[in-house]
Amino acid sequence: MIPVPSGVRVWLAAGASDMRRGMNGLALQVQQALERDPHVGDLYVFRGRRGDLVKILWHDGLGMSLYAKRLERGRFVWPQAADGVVSLTPAMLSMLLEGIDWRHPQRTWRPEAAG
Repeated sequence: MIPVPSGVRVWLAAGASDMRRGMNGLALQVQQALERDPHVGDLYVFRGRRGDLVKILWHDGLGMSLYAKRLERGRFVWPQAADGVVSLTPAMLSMLLEGIDWRHPQRTWRPEAAG
């Protein structure tokens, strides 16, 4: 789990993002499309078109980090808006990363056995 310090804001980039982008490309998207500063310490969460992959961009004051998570089954719950940004709490982000609908908390699927 990402160690989210208190006071950090979490932003979801509405719509689908190009998951081929790395740190620099996503930071540029934050700056140009979302009109925010990617270096202030906020978390920016991006989802791919298929919905099973998210990338999280975070600048911790020392450097930029890029986290990725792919669900083996199911999709991440995302806002219906085509563009813009949606604010989440760190608790909502934790639910989202666990595959839980953060709007109505329920576990969507949990593997029963490995393999």
